[in-house]
Amino acid sequence: VQLQASGGGLVQAGGSLRLSCSASGTIPRPNVLGWYRQVPGIPRGSVALAASGGHITYADSVRGRFTISRDGAANTVSLQMDNLKPEDTAVYYCNLADLGGNYYWGQGTLVTVSS
Repeated sequence: VQLQASGGGLVQAGGSLRLSCSASGTIPRPNVLGWYRQVPGIPRGSVALAASGGHITYADSVRGRFTISRDGAANTVSLQMDNLKPEDTAVYYCNLADLGGNYYWGQGTLVTVSS
């Protein structure tokens, strides 16, 4: 499985950004596609996850501001991030997980939110 992420960048607080990720290769099903983020000194944590069966979860810190969407046929997942806050600054990673506990990661993309 290969994951190619795009998007990210620098935005002022209150602004918006959109991250996209495309999965290729032999895609396990069912699966969970989603986004994690990491800042130095803090373990990588989940931001938003979308299961192939339709279930979606959000971290409490982003619920109501971020929206995840996936296209099962195209094996893509996007994260619309609105009302960004400086504390959202992190490296964001696209992730695909299967029921066997295998995690696949895309390259990180930096999101910087200035105050």
